[in-house]
Amino acid sequence: MTSFHETTVADAEPLLRCELCGRAVVSLTVHHLVPRSRLARLSRLKKGEATPLADLCPACHRQIHALFSNRELADEFHSLQTLRAEPRLEKFLRWVRKQDPNKKIRVRK
Repeated sequence: MTSFHETTVADAEPLLRCELCGRAVVSLTVHHLVPRSRLARLSRLKKGEATPLADLCPACHRQIHALFSNRELADEFHSLQTLRAEPRLEKFLRWVRKQDPNKKIRVRK
């Protein structure tokens, strides 16, 4: 079992793991699984309940928002499991896992 925070001998910086692609990266971004702009329109969450979040590498976060509208994210893709199962994102995840985590990844629709 790997720990959430890992270090490498080469750079000795703590590495974090993207919850979507699983790559070890230096920084993560917070993705709201139910977009904040859609929360008021959804009755899924009770008042005061925390919104579901995921820590994602910048490449995965940008790709999600390039592929899906906030409406689609709120209605269909509001969990890591549903995101991983979507064919277009599944193809991206297979590819991005092979990429250097320090490389800036371009996203496409």
